[in-house]
Amino acid sequence: MNADPTDTLLRLRSSIDNIDAALIFLLAERFKCTKEVGVLKAEHGMPASDPAREEQQVARLRSLAEQADLDPAFAEKWFNFVVAEVIRHHTEAADSR
Repeated sequence: MNADPTDTLLRLRSSIDNIDAALIFLLAERFKCTKEVGVLKAEHGMPASDPAREEQQVARLRSLAEQADLDPAFAEKWFNFVVAEVIRHHTEAADSR
Protein backbone atom coordinates (compact mmCIF):
# COMPACT_ATOMS: atom_id res chain seq x y z
CA MET A 1 0.00 0.00 0.00
CA ASN A 2 1.34 3.43 -0.95
CA ALA A 3 1.81 6.09 1.70
CA ASP A 4 -0.30 9.22 1.61
CA PRO A 5 1.58 11.70 -0.60
CA THR A 6 0.86 14.52 1.84
CA ASP A 7 2.42 12.53 4.70
CA THR A 8 5.42 11.71 2.51
CA LEU A 9 5.79 15.37 1.53
CA LEU A 10 5.65 16.48 5.18
CA ARG A 11 8.22 13.85 6.17
CA LEU A 12 10.57 14.86 3.37
CA ARG A 13 10.19 18.56 4.16
CA SER A 14 10.94 17.87 7.81
CA SER A 15 14.14 16.10 6.78
CA ILE A 16 15.05 19.00 4.49
CA ASP A 17 14.45 21.47 7.33
CA ASN A 18 16.72 19.46 9.64
CA ILE A 19 19.44 19.28 7.00
CA ASP A 20 19.17 23.04 6.35
CA ALA A 21 19.56 23.71 10.08
CA ALA A 22 22.63 21.48 10.24
CA LEU A 23 24.13 23.24 7.21
CA ILE A 24 23.63 26.66 8.83
CA PHE A 25 25.37 25.57 12.02
CA LEU A 26 28.20 23.96 10.03
CA LEU A 27 28.65 27.13 7.98
CA ALA A 28 28.71 29.20 11.17
CA GLU A 29 31.43 26.95 12.59
CA ARG A 30 33.38 27.16 9.33
CA PHE A 31 33.23 30.96 9.39
CA LYS A 32 34.40 31.04 13.01
CA CYS A 33 37.53 29.20 11.86
CA THR A 34 38.07 31.29 8.75
CA LYS A 35 37.67 34.52 10.75
CA GLU A 36 40.47 33.32 13.02
CA VAL A 37 42.54 32.64 9.91
CA GLY A 38 41.80 36.19 8.74
CA VAL A 39 42.99 37.67 12.03
CA LEU A 40 46.14 35.55 11.90
CA LYS A 41 46.84 36.62 8.32
CA ALA A 42 46.24 40.28 9.20
CA GLU A 43 48.55 40.11 12.21
CA HIS A 44 51.34 38.69 10.07
CA GLY A 45 50.81 40.70 6.89
CA MET A 46 49.75 37.67 4.89
CA PRO A 47 47.49 38.09 1.82
CA ALA A 48 43.74 37.63 2.27
CA SER A 49 43.57 35.19 -0.63
CA ASP A 50 45.58 32.00 -1.18
CA PRO A 51 44.94 30.94 -4.80
CA ALA A 52 47.03 27.74 -4.52
CA ARG A 53 45.06 26.61 -1.45
CA GLU A 54 41.78 27.51 -3.14
CA GLU A 55 42.74 25.50 -6.23
CA GLN A 56 43.57 22.48 -4.06
CA GLN A 57 40.26 22.81 -2.25
CA VAL A 58 38.29 23.04 -5.49
CA ALA A 59 39.88 19.82 -6.73
CA ARG A 60 39.27 18.12 -3.37
CA LEU A 61 35.64 19.24 -3.19
CA ARG A 62 34.92 18.28 -6.79
CA SER A 63 36.23 14.79 -6.02
CA LEU A 64 34.14 14.59 -2.85
CA ALA A 65 31.09 15.75 -4.78
CA GLU A 66 31.58 13.00 -7.34
CA GLN A 67 31.83 10.44 -4.52
CA ALA A 68 28.65 11.85 -2.97
CA ASP A 69 26.78 11.85 -6.30
CA LEU A 70 26.58 15.65 -6.24
CA ASP A 71 27.26 17.78 -9.30
CA PRO A 72 30.95 18.78 -9.01
CA ALA A 73 30.25 22.07 -10.80
CA PHE A 74 27.67 22.92 -8.13
CA ALA A 75 30.17 22.07 -5.38
CA GLU A 76 32.71 24.39 -7.00
CA LYS A 77 30.15 27.20 -7.31
CA TRP A 78 29.25 26.79 -3.64
CA PHE A 79 32.91 26.86 -2.63
CA ASN A 80 33.61 29.96 -4.73
CA PHE A 81 30.64 31.72 -3.13
CA VAL A 82 31.87 30.87 0.38
CA VAL A 83 35.49 31.79 -0.41
CA ALA A 84 34.40 35.20 -1.71
CA GLU A 85 32.82 35.87 1.69
CA VAL A 86 35.89 34.54 3.51
CA ILE A 87 38.18 36.83 1.51
CA ARG A 88 35.89 39.76 2.33
CA HIS A 89 36.24 38.92 6.05
CA HIS A 90 40.02 38.59 5.70
CA THR A 91 40.25 41.92 3.90
CA GLU A 92 38.16 43.59 6.62
CA ALA A 93 40.45 42.09 9.29
CA ALA A 94 43.52 43.41 7.49
CA ASP A 95 41.96 46.85 7.01
CA SER A 96 41.10 47.09 10.70
CA ARG A 97 44.78 46.59 11.68
